[in-house]
Amino acid sequence: MTANKVDMKALVERMNLKNLTPDVDYSEKAVIIPDINRPALPLTGFFDAFDSRRVQVIGNAEYNYLKTLDDERKETIYDQFLDNELPCIVFCRSLEPDSILIEKAVKANIPLFQTELHTSEFTAEIIRWLNVALAPCISIHGVLVDVYGVGVLIMGESGIGKSEAALELIKRGHRLVSDDVVEIRKVSDETLVGRAPDITRHFIELRGIGIVDVKMLFGVQSVRETQNIDLVITLEEWDREKEYDRLGLEEQYTEFLGNKVVCHQLPIRPGRNLAIIVETAAINHRQKQMGYNAAQELYKRVQANLTRK
Repeated sequence: MTANKVDMKALVERMNLKNLTPDVDYSEKAVIIPDINRPALPLTGFFDAFDSRRVQVIGNAEYNYLKTLDDERKETIYDQFLDNELPCIVFCRSLEPDSILIEKAVKANIPLFQTELHTSEFTAEIIRWLNVALAPCISIHGVLVDVYGVGVLIMGESGIGKSEAALELIKRGHRLVSDDVVEIRKVSDETLVGRAPDITRHFIELRGIGIVDVKMLFGVQSVRETQNIDLVITLEEWDREKEYDRLGLEEQYTEFLGNKVVCHQLPIRPGRNLAIIVETAAINHRQKQMGYNAAQELYKRVQANLTRK
């Protein structure tokens, strides 16, 4: 698992922020927690329970309050406020900070930014993005594909056919997220999000052919950047001595970062069309999520038939 941080430069680019303090060097600054803070109470001089590690967001309420203060009071409050190691301060609604704050922020080496977005809109978007960017993360060997909106993680030993199955799914209109290495982030206790490492994004390795650029070969509609992981399919060599689940009455699960995901063991033997099986598994999983389970329906019919007899 990796401990994540978001570089300030990445935050500025992602949120399209305007730099109001170009003399401040924020190249070494980073955000380490996904929460933000609207510093209403700190701007009145109350700093108990103040978390200075958060991005500080100034909206209409804070801005209008600061306009009521005289310069002497502003200097006192700004000195107290900027004495903390703040990552940055963002003014929403294209609000302009006063010259006193700009001067003191430059001296304290704390960047001031500006966004055109309304405060609620900006805070919702930055929290959503930071929750993903700063989520606990692991890397696993596998292939992640979006099949009818279901994130299917295909796992198995090297050379068993994961990439070939993904390629066939792409030809059938589905979308590749990552081949070979999948970065999994725990966004919440219910949600895992997968993506490709930057260096291998959109590439597939096919033994005997080499590296294929899926985006260039099949178009932008054949790839996507991130996808929730809803279903895991583990490919394994067919074992005649092993009993495989033929009904699917009980779900099997695998675990990533403490989150459980439905998992199917798929035995491989000549003649089986992996892409169609994976596609069917995804549709069946989606159907179960909508409240219909074919295995349970068959079981009910059998029980009803036995009762009648």
